[in-house]
Formats: sequence, structure tokens, C-alpha cells
Amino acid sequence: MPPYYHDTDPKMEALQVQLLRGVPPWRKMEMLAGLNAYARALALSGLRQRYPQAEAAEIRRRLADLLLGPELARKVFGELENGQ
Repeated sequence: MPPYYHDTDPKMEALQVQLLRGVPPWRKMEMLAGLNAYARALALSGLRQRYPQAEAAEIRRRLADLLLGPELARKVFGELENGQ
């Protein structure tokens, strides 16, 4: 099996793969949900930094742009209030 990561020792990578294979599916889903929540929190934090004067509704709308893409977000949620 080719390595997944070029910066990880192959023995450690094999151990990681072995341990993940032993994790029950429900736990993998919990891990994935946690990663998704963390990514969403990071995205929201970045949006708040870029648009410090924006209200919560605008931040949520801009998050939709990131998650869905601008075209689909516009179809689902409409235009941004300030037209950007």
C-alpha cells in the first residue's frame, strides 16, 4: 500500500491505519462530526475577522457561500444584503 502521508514514518502510518480499522463505525462518525464542527467553527471565526461589522445573519449567509458555493447559496438564501 502506498503511503498516505509523505511526512509520516511508514511504521507509524501503518499503526494509525490499523488502529482506525479497529474503531467501530459509530465512533468514526462521531470523529467525523467533530472534525466538521471544528472546520465550521474555524470558517465562522475567519468570517468574523474579515467582516467585523457584519451581523450574525450576514455571517451565516457568507458561511453558506463557503459551504455551498456562491451560486447555490444565492439560490437557497438569496442575495447578500449589501449586494456583495
